[in-house]
Amino acid sequence: MDTAVVVGAGPNGLAGAVTLARAGMRVRVYERADQPGGGAATRELTLPGFHHDVCSAVHPMAFESRFFREFGLSDRIPFVTPEVSFAQPLDGGRAGIAYRDLERTREGLGADGDAYARLLRPLVERASEVAEFTGSPLLRIPDRLRTPIVFGLRSLEQGTPAWNARFREEVAPALLTGVAAHTILAQPSIAGAGAGLALTTYAHAQGWPIPVGGSQSIITALLDDLRAHGGELILDHDVTSLAELPEAAVTLLDVTPKAFLGLAGDRLPARYRRALRRFRYGGGVAKVDFALDGPVPWRHPELARAGTVHVGGTRQEVAEAENAVHRGRLPDRPYVLVSQPSVFDATRAPAGKHTLWTYTHVPAGSPADRREAVTAQIERFAPGFRDRILATSSRTAIEVERHNPNYPGGDISAGAPELWQLFARPTFSGEPWRTPIPGVYLASASTAPGPGVTGLPGWFAALTALRREFGIATAPDLAPR
Repeated sequence: MDTAVVVGAGPNGLAGAVTLARAGMRVRVYERADQPGGGAATRELTLPGFHHDVCSAVHPMAFESRFFREFGLSDRIPFVTPEVSFAQPLDGGRAGIAYRDLERTREGLGADGDAYARLLRPLVERASEVAEFTGSPLLRIPDRLRTPIVFGLRSLEQGTPAWNARFREEVAPALLTGVAAHTILAQPSIAGAGAGLALTTYAHAQGWPIPVGGSQSIITALLDDLRAHGGELILDHDVTSLAELPEAAVTLLDVTPKAFLGLAGDRLPARYRRALRRFRYGGGVAKVDFALDGPVPWRHPELARAGTVHVGGTRQEVAEAENAVHRGRLPDRPYVLVSQPSVFDATRAPAGKHTLWTYTHVPAGSPADRREAVTAQIERFAPGFRDRILATSSRTAIEVERHNPNYPGGDISAGAPELWQLFARPTFSGEPWRTPIPGVYLASASTAPGPGVTGLPGWFAALTALRREFGIATAPDLAPR
Protein backbone atom coordinates (compact mmCIF):
# COMPACT_ATOMS: atom_id res chain seq x y z
CA MET A 1 0.00 0.00 0.00
CA ASP A 2 1.36 3.45 -0.92
CA THR A 3 1.89 5.85 1.94
CA ALA A 4 1.05 9.53 2.32
CA VAL A 5 2.09 12.12 4.89
CA VAL A 6 0.04 15.20 5.72
CA VAL A 7 1.34 18.10 7.80
CA GLY A 8 -1.46 20.02 9.51
CA ALA A 9 -4.78 18.76 10.89
CA GLY A 10 -6.91 21.73 9.95
CA PRO A 11 -9.91 21.33 7.63
CA ASN A 12 -7.77 21.50 4.48
CA GLY A 13 -5.13 19.06 5.68
CA LEU A 14 -7.79 16.60 6.82
CA ALA A 15 -9.78 16.99 3.59
CA GLY A 16 -6.66 15.99 1.69
CA ALA A 17 -5.93 13.17 4.11
CA VAL A 18 -9.45 11.74 3.82
CA THR A 19 -9.28 11.88 0.02
CA LEU A 20 -5.97 10.03 -0.10
CA ALA A 21 -7.16 7.44 2.42
CA ARG A 22 -10.32 6.84 0.39
CA ALA A 23 -8.06 6.24 -2.62
CA GLY A 24 -6.45 3.37 -0.74
CA MET A 25 -3.34 5.07 0.63
CA ARG A 26 -2.01 4.61 4.17
CA VAL A 27 -2.11 8.17 5.59
CA ARG A 28 -0.41 9.70 8.60
CA VAL A 29 -1.20 13.26 9.70
CA TYR A 30 1.14 15.35 11.87
CA GLU A 31 -0.21 18.28 13.90
CA ARG A 32 1.89 20.67 16.00
CA ALA A 33 -0.95 21.51 18.44
CA ASP A 34 -2.33 19.30 21.18
CA GLN A 35 -5.74 19.33 19.48
CA PRO A 36 -6.70 18.92 15.81
CA GLY A 37 -8.75 21.54 14.02
CA GLY A 38 -6.62 24.56 13.16
CA GLY A 39 -9.08 27.22 12.03
CA ALA A 40 -12.03 24.99 12.97
CA ALA A 41 -11.08 24.13 16.56
CA THR A 42 -13.35 24.61 19.59
CA ARG A 43 -11.97 25.13 23.11
CA GLU A 44 -12.93 26.34 26.58
CA LEU A 45 -11.34 29.78 26.42
CA THR A 46 -13.09 31.69 29.21
CA LEU A 47 -14.77 29.58 31.91
CA PRO A 48 -15.40 25.84 32.33
CA GLY A 49 -18.40 24.73 30.30
CA PHE A 50 -18.21 27.65 27.84
CA HIS A 51 -17.13 26.27 24.46
CA HIS A 52 -15.71 28.85 22.06
CA ASP A 53 -14.73 28.46 18.41
CA VAL A 54 -11.09 29.47 18.18
CA CYS A 55 -11.41 30.91 14.66
CA SER A 56 -14.32 30.01 12.37
CA ALA A 57 -17.76 29.78 13.99
CA VAL A 58 -20.35 30.15 11.21
CA HIS A 59 -19.89 28.19 7.99
CA PRO A 60 -21.45 29.67 4.83
CA MET A 61 -19.73 27.01 2.70
CA ALA A 62 -20.73 23.97 4.76
CA PHE A 63 -23.55 23.19 2.34
CA GLU A 64 -22.06 24.78 -0.80
CA SER A 65 -18.45 23.51 -0.83
CA ARG A 66 -18.16 20.75 -3.41
CA PHE A 67 -15.85 18.81 -1.11
CA PHE A 68 -18.33 18.93 1.77
CA ARG A 69 -21.14 17.91 -0.58
CA GLU A 70 -19.11 14.93 -1.82
CA PHE A 71 -18.18 14.09 1.79
CA GLY A 72 -21.82 14.31 2.89
CA LEU A 73 -21.00 16.62 5.80
CA SER A 74 -24.62 17.59 6.45
CA ASP A 75 -25.47 13.89 6.83
CA ARG A 76 -22.65 13.29 9.31
CA ILE A 77 -23.16 16.09 11.84
CA PRO A 78 -26.15 18.23 12.86
CA PHE A 79 -26.33 21.88 11.87
CA VAL A 80 -28.60 24.72 12.89
CA THR A 81 -29.33 27.25 10.15
CA PRO A 82 -30.70 30.51 11.58
CA GLU A 83 -33.61 32.13 9.77
CA VAL A 84 -31.62 35.37 9.88
CA SER A 85 -28.31 34.68 8.17
CA PHE A 86 -26.70 37.98 9.13
CA ALA A 87 -27.65 41.46 10.26
CA GLN A 88 -26.19 44.94 10.54
CA PRO A 89 -27.22 47.34 13.33
CA LEU A 90 -27.23 51.08 12.75
CA ASP A 91 -27.68 53.95 15.19
CA GLY A 92 -31.17 54.94 16.23
CA GLY A 93 -32.33 51.35 16.71
CA ARG A 94 -32.28 50.61 12.98
CA ALA A 95 -30.90 47.43 11.46
CA GLY A 96 -30.57 45.62 8.16
CA ILE A 97 -31.80 42.04 8.42
CA ALA A 98 -30.68 39.45 5.85
CA TYR A 99 -33.17 36.62 6.10
CA ARG A 100 -32.60 33.39 4.23
CA ASP A 101 -35.73 34.36 2.31
CA LEU A 102 -34.62 36.98 -0.21
CA GLU A 103 -38.17 38.25 -0.67
CA ARG A 104 -38.59 38.83 3.06
CA THR A 105 -35.27 40.66 3.10
CA ARG A 106 -36.43 42.83 0.22
CA GLU A 107 -39.60 43.77 2.09
CA GLY A 108 -37.61 44.94 5.10
CA LEU A 109 -35.26 47.21 3.17
CA GLY A 110 -37.77 49.90 2.26
CA ALA A 111 -36.97 52.04 -0.74
CA ASP A 112 -33.83 50.00 -1.52
CA GLY A 113 -35.48 46.59 -1.25
CA ASP A 114 -36.09 46.18 -4.97
CA ALA A 115 -32.55 47.29 -5.84
CA TYR A 116 -31.06 44.83 -3.36
CA ALA A 117 -33.18 41.99 -4.70
CA ARG A 118 -32.30 42.79 -8.32
CA LEU A 119 -28.62 42.72 -7.41
CA LEU A 120 -28.80 39.33 -5.65
CA ARG A 121 -31.63 37.37 -7.28
CA PRO A 122 -29.73 36.21 -10.42
CA LEU A 123 -26.97 34.89 -8.17
CA VAL A 124 -29.24 33.31 -5.55
CA GLU A 125 -31.11 31.45 -8.28
CA ARG A 126 -27.77 29.98 -9.39
CA ALA A 127 -26.11 29.62 -5.99
CA SER A 128 -24.56 26.24 -6.83
CA GLU A 129 -23.01 27.68 -9.98
CA VAL A 130 -21.63 30.61 -7.96
CA ALA A 131 -20.12 28.15 -5.49
CA GLU A 132 -18.63 26.06 -8.31
CA PHE A 133 -17.11 29.12 -10.00
CA THR A 134 -15.73 30.82 -6.87
CA GLY A 135 -14.68 27.48 -5.35
CA SER A 136 -12.38 26.60 -8.25
CA PRO A 137 -9.06 28.02 -9.46
CA LEU A 138 -9.88 31.19 -11.37
CA LEU A 139 -7.52 30.14 -14.17
CA ARG A 140 -9.93 27.33 -15.06
CA ILE A 141 -12.49 28.26 -17.73
CA PRO A 142 -15.97 27.52 -16.32
CA ASP A 143 -18.26 25.14 -18.17
CA ARG A 144 -20.96 27.81 -18.11
CA LEU A 145 -20.02 31.45 -18.60
CA ARG A 146 -23.30 33.25 -17.87
CA THR A 147 -23.06 33.06 -14.09
CA PRO A 148 -19.37 34.16 -13.92
CA ILE A 149 -20.18 37.11 -16.21
CA VAL A 150 -23.17 38.20 -14.12
CA PHE A 151 -21.14 37.71 -10.96
CA GLY A 152 -18.19 39.66 -12.36
CA LEU A 153 -20.29 42.64 -13.45
CA ARG A 154 -21.89 42.88 -10.02
CA SER A 155 -18.50 42.61 -8.35
CA LEU A 156 -17.24 45.46 -10.52
CA GLU A 157 -20.20 47.60 -9.50
CA GLN A 158 -19.94 46.92 -5.77
CA GLY A 159 -16.14 46.99 -5.78
CA THR A 160 -15.71 50.51 -7.15
CA PRO A 161 -16.77 54.03 -6.08
CA ALA A 162 -19.99 53.41 -8.06
CA TRP A 163 -21.15 51.03 -5.32
CA ASN A 164 -23.93 53.36 -4.11
CA ALA A 165 -25.37 54.08 -7.56
CA ARG A 166 -28.38 51.79 -7.21
CA PHE A 167 -29.19 52.69 -3.59
CA ARG A 168 -30.89 55.69 -1.96
CA GLU A 169 -30.75 54.86 1.75
CA GLU A 170 -28.20 53.53 4.26
CA VAL A 171 -29.39 50.10 5.35
CA ALA A 172 -29.00 47.96 2.21
CA PRO A 173 -25.50 49.27 1.40
CA ALA A 174 -24.47 48.66 5.01
CA LEU A 175 -25.67 45.04 4.76
CA LEU A 176 -23.52 44.42 1.69
CA THR A 177 -20.40 46.10 3.07
CA GLY A 178 -20.69 44.18 6.33
CA VAL A 179 -20.18 40.97 4.36
CA ALA A 180 -17.55 42.33 1.95
CA ALA A 181 -15.48 43.46 4.93
CA HIS A 182 -14.89 39.81 5.95
CA THR A 183 -11.95 39.93 3.52
CA ILE A 184 -9.85 42.45 5.52
CA LEU A 185 -9.37 44.41 2.29
CA ALA A 186 -9.75 48.10 1.56
CA GLN A 187 -13.34 49.12 0.83
CA PRO A 188 -14.51 49.27 -1.86
CA SER A 189 -12.47 46.63 -3.68
CA ILE A 190 -13.39 44.26 -6.48
CA ALA A 191 -12.05 41.19 -4.67
CA GLY A 192 -13.84 42.18 -1.47
CA ALA A 193 -17.08 42.79 -3.33
CA GLY A 194 -16.81 39.43 -5.07
CA ALA A 195 -16.29 37.56 -1.80
CA GLY A 196 -19.11 39.52 -0.19
CA LEU A 197 -21.54 38.80 -3.01
CA ALA A 198 -20.71 35.09 -2.92
CA LEU A 199 -21.29 34.90 0.84
CA THR A 200 -24.50 36.93 0.55
CA THR A 201 -25.70 34.60 -2.19
CA TYR A 202 -25.27 31.60 0.11
CA ALA A 203 -27.02 33.51 2.90
CA HIS A 204 -30.16 33.76 0.74
CA ALA A 205 -29.85 30.26 -0.72
CA GLN A 206 -29.23 27.61 1.95
CA GLY A 207 -28.26 30.04 4.72
CA TRP A 208 -25.20 30.25 6.94
CA PRO A 209 -25.22 27.07 9.07
CA ILE A 210 -23.75 26.63 12.54
CA PRO A 211 -22.48 23.15 13.54
CA VAL A 212 -23.94 21.76 16.74
CA GLY A 213 -21.13 21.28 19.24
CA GLY A 214 -18.92 23.87 17.61
CA SER A 215 -16.66 23.89 14.58
CA GLN A 216 -14.75 21.01 16.15
CA SER A 217 -17.66 18.80 15.05
CA ILE A 218 -16.52 19.23 11.43
CA ILE A 219 -13.01 18.15 12.38
CA THR A 220 -14.34 15.15 14.31
CA ALA A 221 -16.33 14.00 11.26
CA LEU A 222 -13.23 14.24 9.06
CA LEU A 223 -11.07 12.40 11.59
CA ASP A 224 -13.64 9.65 12.09
CA ASP A 225 -13.64 9.01 8.34
CA LEU A 226 -9.86 9.13 8.12
CA ARG A 227 -9.47 6.58 10.92
CA ALA A 228 -12.20 4.38 9.46
CA HIS A 229 -10.05 4.12 6.33
CA GLY A 230 -6.79 3.33 8.08
CA GLY A 231 -5.39 6.82 8.66
CA GLU A 232 -3.75 8.04 11.85
CA LEU A 233 -3.19 11.38 13.59
CA ILE A 234 -0.13 12.35 15.61
CA LEU A 235 -0.54 15.42 17.84
CA ASP A 236 2.08 17.64 19.52
CA HIS A 237 4.48 17.06 16.63
CA ASP A 238 6.01 20.22 15.18
CA VAL A 239 7.58 19.49 11.80
CA THR A 240 10.44 21.91 11.14
CA SER A 241 11.97 20.32 8.03
CA LEU A 242 10.84 18.03 5.23
CA ALA A 243 13.84 15.88 6.11
CA GLU A 244 12.13 14.94 9.40
CA LEU A 245 9.21 13.30 7.62
CA PRO A 246 9.14 9.59 6.78
CA GLU A 247 9.50 8.57 3.17
CA ALA A 248 6.16 8.74 1.38
CA ALA A 249 4.76 8.64 -2.14
CA VAL A 250 2.79 11.83 -1.45
CA THR A 251 3.31 14.65 1.04
CA LEU A 252 0.59 17.27 1.56
CA LEU A 253 1.49 20.41 3.47
CA ASP A 254 -1.30 22.43 5.06
CA VAL A 255 1.08 25.35 5.59
CA THR A 256 1.68 28.82 4.17
CA PRO A 257 4.29 29.59 1.48
CA LYS A 258 6.32 31.30 4.22
CA ALA A 259 6.38 28.09 6.27
CA PHE A 260 7.06 25.95 3.21
CA LEU A 261 10.18 27.97 2.46
CA GLY A 262 11.44 27.10 5.93
CA LEU A 263 10.53 23.42 5.62
CA ALA A 264 12.07 22.92 2.18
CA GLY A 265 15.27 24.92 2.56
CA ASP A 266 17.50 24.75 -0.52
CA ARG A 267 15.45 21.98 -2.14
CA LEU A 268 13.34 24.59 -3.95
CA PRO A 269 14.51 26.17 -7.22
CA ALA A 270 15.46 29.84 -6.92
CA ARG A 271 12.66 31.01 -9.24
CA TYR A 272 9.98 29.22 -7.20
CA ARG A 273 11.44 30.55 -3.94
CA ARG A 274 11.24 34.09 -5.32
CA ALA A 275 7.60 33.54 -6.31
CA LEU A 276 6.71 32.32 -2.80
CA ARG A 277 8.51 35.27 -1.22
CA ARG A 278 6.40 37.63 -3.34
CA PHE A 279 3.20 36.13 -1.94
CA ARG A 280 1.50 38.83 0.12
CA TYR A 281 -0.15 38.41 3.51
CA GLY A 282 -2.98 40.67 4.60
CA GLY A 283 -4.24 42.43 7.69
CA GLY A 284 -4.70 40.60 10.95
CA VAL A 285 -7.45 39.95 13.44
CA ALA A 286 -7.73 40.44 17.17
CA LYS A 287 -10.04 37.90 18.77
CA VAL A 288 -12.25 38.50 21.81
CA ASP A 289 -14.48 35.78 23.31
CA PHE A 290 -17.03 36.41 26.04
CA ALA A 291 -18.79 34.27 28.61
CA LEU A 292 -22.15 35.93 29.31
CA ASP A 293 -24.84 35.48 31.94
CA GLY A 294 -27.53 36.12 29.33
CA PRO A 295 -28.06 36.90 25.65
CA VAL A 296 -26.74 40.12 24.13
CA PRO A 297 -29.39 42.82 24.77
CA TRP A 298 -29.56 44.12 21.20
CA ARG A 299 -31.64 47.28 20.80
CA HIS A 300 -33.21 45.90 17.61
CA PRO A 301 -34.98 42.62 18.55
CA GLU A 302 -34.36 40.83 15.22
CA LEU A 303 -30.60 40.92 15.86
CA ALA A 304 -31.07 38.23 18.51
CA ARG A 305 -32.19 35.83 15.75
CA ALA A 306 -29.12 36.42 13.56
CA GLY A 307 -26.38 33.82 13.34
CA THR A 308 -23.90 36.59 12.52
CA VAL A 309 -24.03 40.30 13.31
CA HIS A 310 -21.71 42.76 11.56
CA VAL A 311 -21.14 45.60 14.02
CA GLY A 312 -19.80 48.81 12.56
CA GLY A 313 -22.66 51.06 11.48
CA THR A 314 -23.17 52.43 7.98
CA ARG A 315 -21.33 51.52 4.79
CA GLN A 316 -19.22 54.64 5.16
CA GLU A 317 -18.32 53.84 8.77
CA VAL A 318 -17.33 50.26 7.97
CA ALA A 319 -15.27 51.42 4.99
CA GLU A 320 -13.51 54.06 7.08
CA ALA A 321 -12.66 51.48 9.76
CA GLU A 322 -11.37 48.92 7.24
CA ASN A 323 -9.40 51.50 5.27
CA ALA A 324 -7.76 52.68 8.50
CA VAL A 325 -6.58 49.11 9.12
CA HIS A 326 -5.38 48.93 5.50
CA ARG A 327 -3.26 52.04 6.19
CA GLY A 328 -1.80 50.50 9.35
CA ARG A 329 -3.97 52.27 11.94
CA LEU A 330 -6.38 51.10 14.62
CA PRO A 331 -9.85 52.60 14.13
CA ASP A 332 -11.59 54.11 17.14
CA ARG A 333 -14.87 52.49 16.07
CA PRO A 334 -13.83 49.16 14.56
CA TYR A 335 -15.79 46.78 12.39
CA VAL A 336 -16.57 43.72 14.52
CA LEU A 337 -17.87 40.30 13.50
CA VAL A 338 -20.15 38.86 16.18
CA SER A 339 -21.85 35.50 16.65
CA GLN A 340 -23.72 34.09 19.63
CA PRO A 341 -23.97 30.39 18.73
CA SER A 342 -25.32 29.44 22.16
CA VAL A 343 -28.66 30.99 21.13
CA PHE A 344 -29.01 28.18 18.58
CA ASP A 345 -26.91 25.43 20.20
CA ALA A 346 -27.40 24.70 23.90
CA THR A 347 -24.20 22.62 24.06
CA ARG A 348 -22.03 25.75 23.94
CA ALA A 349 -22.64 27.06 27.48
CA PRO A 350 -24.13 26.09 30.85
CA ALA A 351 -27.91 26.41 31.16
CA GLY A 352 -29.02 30.03 31.05
CA LYS A 353 -25.54 31.25 30.06
CA HIS A 354 -24.12 32.17 26.67
CA THR A 355 -20.91 32.29 24.65
CA LEU A 356 -20.17 35.25 22.39
CA TRP A 357 -17.61 34.97 19.58
CA THR A 358 -16.11 38.15 18.12
CA TYR A 359 -13.13 39.37 16.17
CA THR A 360 -12.05 42.66 14.68
CA HIS A 361 -9.46 43.63 12.08
CA VAL A 362 -6.11 45.15 12.95
CA PRO A 363 -2.87 45.86 11.07
CA ALA A 364 -0.75 42.74 10.55
CA GLY A 365 1.25 41.83 13.63
CA SER A 366 -0.51 44.36 15.85
CA PRO A 367 0.13 43.89 19.59
CA ALA A 368 -3.09 45.75 20.45
CA ASP A 369 -5.59 44.13 22.81
CA ARG A 370 -8.97 45.16 21.35
CA ARG A 371 -11.14 43.93 24.21
CA GLU A 372 -12.36 47.40 25.19
CA ALA A 373 -12.88 48.62 21.60
CA VAL A 374 -14.97 45.54 20.77
CA THR A 375 -16.98 45.83 23.98
CA ALA A 376 -17.71 49.51 23.32
CA GLN A 377 -18.90 48.86 19.77
CA ILE A 378 -21.29 46.12 20.91
CA GLU A 379 -22.52 48.31 23.78
CA ARG A 380 -23.27 51.01 21.20
CA PHE A 381 -25.98 48.81 19.68
CA ALA A 382 -26.76 46.70 22.75
CA PRO A 383 -26.98 48.92 25.85
CA GLY A 384 -26.30 46.90 28.98
CA PHE A 385 -23.99 44.43 27.24
CA ARG A 386 -21.15 45.12 29.69
CA ASP A 387 -23.32 44.03 32.58
CA ARG A 388 -23.76 40.57 31.01
CA ILE A 389 -20.03 39.79 30.85
CA LEU A 390 -18.79 37.05 33.20
CA ALA A 391 -15.33 36.57 31.65
CA THR A 392 -13.37 37.34 28.50
CA SER A 393 -10.54 35.81 26.52
CA SER A 394 -8.63 38.22 24.29
CA ARG A 395 -5.93 37.49 21.73
CA THR A 396 -3.88 40.04 19.83
CA ALA A 397 -2.90 39.47 16.21
CA ILE A 398 0.51 38.34 17.45
CA GLU A 399 -1.12 35.78 19.73
CA VAL A 400 -3.41 34.59 16.94
CA GLU A 401 -0.32 33.78 14.87
CA ARG A 402 1.37 32.16 17.85
CA HIS A 403 -1.62 29.86 18.26
CA ASN A 404 -1.75 29.07 14.53
CA PRO A 405 1.32 29.83 12.36
CA ASN A 406 -0.89 29.52 9.26
CA TYR A 407 -2.09 33.04 10.18
CA PRO A 408 1.04 35.19 9.66
CA GLY A 409 0.62 38.47 11.51
CA GLY A 410 -2.90 37.36 12.41
CA ASP A 411 -3.98 36.99 8.78
CA ILE A 412 -6.74 34.37 9.01
CA SER A 413 -6.95 34.28 5.19
CA ALA A 414 -3.41 32.85 5.07
CA GLY A 415 -2.64 35.35 2.31
CA ALA A 416 -4.39 38.53 1.23
CA PRO A 417 -7.37 37.63 -0.99
CA GLU A 418 -6.50 40.43 -3.41
CA LEU A 419 -7.66 40.08 -7.00
CA TRP A 420 -4.26 39.05 -8.39
CA GLN A 421 -3.70 36.54 -5.60
CA LEU A 422 -6.99 34.86 -6.40
CA PHE A 423 -5.39 33.98 -9.76
CA ALA A 424 -1.88 33.38 -8.43
CA ARG A 425 -2.42 31.53 -5.16
CA PRO A 426 0.34 31.03 -4.32
CA THR A 427 1.77 31.02 -7.87
CA PHE A 428 0.34 31.60 -11.33
CA SER A 429 -0.29 28.01 -12.38
CA GLY A 430 -3.02 25.70 -13.56
CA GLU A 431 -1.99 23.40 -10.70
CA PRO A 432 -1.06 25.81 -7.87
CA TRP A 433 -0.93 23.00 -5.28
CA ARG A 434 1.94 21.23 -7.05
CA THR A 435 5.49 22.18 -6.01
CA PRO A 436 8.82 21.59 -7.78
CA ILE A 437 9.70 18.88 -5.23
CA PRO A 438 8.46 15.50 -6.55
CA GLY A 439 5.49 14.21 -4.59
CA VAL A 440 5.13 17.36 -2.44
CA TYR A 441 1.97 19.47 -2.63
CA LEU A 442 0.70 22.57 -0.83
CA ALA A 443 -2.78 22.15 0.62
CA SER A 444 -3.53 25.23 2.73
CA ALA A 445 -5.79 28.26 2.31
CA SER A 446 -2.75 29.96 0.77
CA THR A 447 -3.55 27.91 -2.33
CA ALA A 448 -6.56 28.05 -4.64
CA PRO A 449 -9.41 28.61 -4.18
CA GLY A 450 -8.44 30.48 -1.02
CA PRO A 451 -9.70 31.12 2.51
CA GLY A 452 -12.70 29.74 4.32
CA VAL A 453 -13.57 26.41 5.92
CA THR A 454 -14.28 24.57 2.68
CA GLY A 455 -11.79 21.70 2.54
CA LEU A 456 -11.30 22.60 -1.12
CA PRO A 457 -7.56 23.44 -1.15
CA GLY A 458 -6.75 20.13 0.51
CA TRP A 459 -9.16 18.21 -1.72
CA PHE A 460 -7.73 19.77 -4.90
CA ALA A 461 -4.18 19.11 -3.72
CA ALA A 462 -4.99 15.46 -3.05
CA LEU A 463 -6.76 15.01 -6.40
CA THR A 464 -3.78 16.59 -8.17
CA ALA A 465 -1.41 14.26 -6.34
CA LEU A 466 -3.46 11.18 -7.24
CA ARG A 467 -3.50 12.22 -10.89
CA ARG A 468 0.17 13.21 -11.07
CA GLU A 469 1.72 10.45 -8.98
CA PHE A 470 -0.55 7.50 -9.83
CA GLY A 471 -2.47 8.43 -12.97
CA ILE A 472 -5.77 8.29 -11.04
CA ALA A 473 -8.10 10.72 -12.80
CA THR A 474 -11.33 9.72 -11.05
CA ALA A 475 -11.96 11.30 -7.66
CA PRO A 476 -12.47 8.71 -4.92
CA ASP A 477 -15.95 8.29 -3.49
CA LEU A 478 -16.21 10.25 -0.24
CA ALA A 479 -19.83 9.53 0.64
CA PRO A 480 -20.64 8.35 4.19
CA ARG A 481 -20.58 4.58 4.68
